Amino acid sequence: MPHTLASLVNHTALKLTVLAGEERLDVPVRWAHASELIDPVPYMEGGELLLITALKLDAEDAEATRRYVRRVAEAGVVGLGFAVGVNYEQVPQPLVEAAREQGLPLLGVPRRTPFIAISKAVSAAVAADQYRAVTAGFEAQRELTRAALSAEGPAELLARLAAHLNGWAALYDASGAVVAAAPDWAARRAARLADDVSRLRGRPAPASSVVSDTDGDDRVELQSLGTGRRARGVLAVGTGAPLGTAERYAVHSAVALLTLTTERSRALQDAEQRLGAAVLKMLLAGEPDHARAVAGRLYGGLLDAPFRMLVAEPVAADDQPSPGAGAAAGSAGVLDALADAMDSAAARTGEAVLAVPDGDRLIVLVADGGAAADACAAYAAEAEAEARAGAQARPGGRPGRAEAVHGGAGVAVGLSAPTGPTAAANAYRQAEQALSVARRRGRALVEHEDVAAGSVLPLLADDAVRAFADGLLRALREHDATGRGDLVESLRAWLARHGQWDAAAADLGVHRHTLRYRMRRVEEILGRSLDDADVRMELWLALKATSAPQGE
Repeated sequence: MPHTLASLVNHTALKLTVLAGEERLDVPVRWAHASELIDPVPYMEGGELLLITALKLDAEDAEATRRYVRRVAEAGVVGLGFAVGVNYEQVPQPLVEAAREQGLPLLGVPRRTPFIAISKAVSAAVAADQYRAVTAGFEAQRELTRAALSAEGPAELLARLAAHLNGWAALYDASGAVVAAAPDWAARRAARLADDVSRLRGRPAPASSVVSDTDGDDRVELQSLGTGRRARGVLAVGTGAPLGTAERYAVHSAVALLTLTTERSRALQDAEQRLGAAVLKMLLAGEPDHARAVAGRLYGGLLDAPFRMLVAEPVAADDQPSPGAGAAAGSAGVLDALADAMDSAAARTGEAVLAVPDGDRLIVLVADGGAAADACAAYAAEAEAEARAGAQARPGGRPGRAEAVHGGAGVAVGLSAPTGPTAAANAYRQAEQALSVARRRGRALVEHEDVAAGSVLPLLADDAVRAFADGLLRALREHDATGRGDLVESLRAWLARHGQWDAAAADLGVHRHTLRYRMRRVEEILGRSLDDADVRMELWLALKATSAPQGE
């Protein structure tokens, strides 16, 4: 409990009397300081009890006294102590009236009470308060440590922390999802802080922030967890007032314990990742039995049911410069964000996810129809929706969802069809093919099933294909530009009618002999025979590629 003016007045040894400001005696006192300067404000920090004898102040000059009192009050001085019987036998009335005007407590200090006695009383009270805070902090630390080591782990730690703060606490994972909260109702409160948590996660750990303009009446502090470049989680605490010293000790202890827990979990995840890499290598090498044996209980359930394989790569905007260190970090962050989203979704349902970084790629095995696959699809859908709305990356350097397309450091994902361990290599090829299409179309996610079920024509919307088509048809277009015949459209009609002269001629409105003559001219100009099926195929694709819209 902070020392107040009221506790000083009630100190029987000091014999202080209240002359003004009786209604503000409950104000905490940070320190007691004696000064005879006409302007002591430059040496004040706020929260002091200022002790004076009016050695240099003409306390009977009403205007000078009023200016003095107003200035110290505005500087944050919480009260004045006036020595009676030193320079003035009684407290001057102008000083009393000025203090009342400012609502500033004025205490009369009897001659037998030295200022140093008041300073010692305040110092002893401050030291006692600090000792109580440190003791309470250490007790909270022991209690939180026992909670962290219990079977409930972080959930029990949050419950103890919330009780100690007389508020609420919540824990977010690396993807920004709420994984635990205490009391239970706090989960709804914590969910409304998603944007603030996302901004904090974009800053290197450790970092903290105080949330302003919150929906509730509480004061919310956010603390990131982790020791590396990326935050491994975030702790949120909500209280009715700013944290005191003891409460601050408790929060710092919770941050340290949760960071230790997350870093230890990260070490286990790294070991699981190495095991997953070995399993994936065996699957792609066509050794499903060996892969099952190595997977054991960790990944065995994933291989027992249909799974999908996805390959993700970072993408950069076409108008951005060559990637540097910052771009590389952003690209890695995007893949990490996608992996975190899938890991968090899978953890909530208890399903396994096998994720393996492969250079600047991320290869993942997810259960078909599972939570991780849904999280990947949701991540991509939200990214494309925000991109269409013109959303920008979130501040702080952290890639936003909208960056999952080609705006900034984003990601493209190719997803295979459902498969099993014996066909893992084929699933990998499917995922790579879908990834290639995703990049070409500027999509965040493309499933191989969609590619296989669609038309081949959108695949022609590629600069290399268009360049080939333009080169192949250039001579015919130059011929037509002279007005000596419409060879391109005649070729198109003839190929569309599978070489049927009468039908193609009818479509063009010319005689079939005219069409035959034009096709001979096509062969002469191109130097290639239309009897060759490969030639007819290349010409047809060239016509389709040059007539397809650029955005198709």
